Amino acid sequence: MKTTTEALQAFEATVGRYLAELDSLEMEQLRALPNEEDWSIGQMYMHLIQSAQFMHLANVDHCLAGNEIVQEGAGEKTDAGKAVFELGSFPPIRIRVPASSQYTPRQPESKEQLIEGLRGVMERMRRTEIVLKQAPEENKILHPRLGALNATEWFLLIEMHYRHHLLQLERLKDFWEKRENTLGRVEIEHKQT
Repeated sequence: MKTTTEALQAFEATVGRYLAELDSLEMEQLRALPNEEDWSIGQMYMHLIQSAQFMHLANVDHCLAGNEIVQEGAGEKTDAGKAVFELGSFPPIRIRVPASSQYTPRQPESKEQLIEGLRGVMERMRRTEIVLKQAPEENKILHPRLGALNATEWFLLIEMHYRHHLLQLERLKDFWEKRENTLGRVEIEHKQT
């Protein structure tokens, strides 16, 4: 398992990649939906920002403060949780959650919103990593799929989560490229007729 310092460095590198990708994307690309079930690239970015700020880092804070601690006897990781932390990553498979108003992220308003959001998460990760050494290991909060996680594990999960979504980013960029190639061929064929 990575140390929190190693995880922070890996996280910063991954966020750097997400920021670099934004440079080459237009809003039309960020909002393009492959189908009714899949998210756009922009929605994926919003998911990463919101889940880190309002779930993962919020749970780190709760563990540090001793709030909402798991009851005795329920403080173990699930088999899936054990596997993720042993591997140091999520398995390279798509995880589908049905579309819903609660879970499906909104489309971004601007690229600046995404840039500021990613930078905000990075800054909060830097501040949080410094205080994790004080985190009691027994203070845990349940993750819906992985089981009971302590502050350090919630922190490590953020880096794994961001890295996992790079697969989705590549898939969505491929969708856009194929769409543009198809549209380009249709335009050429239309001009030739």
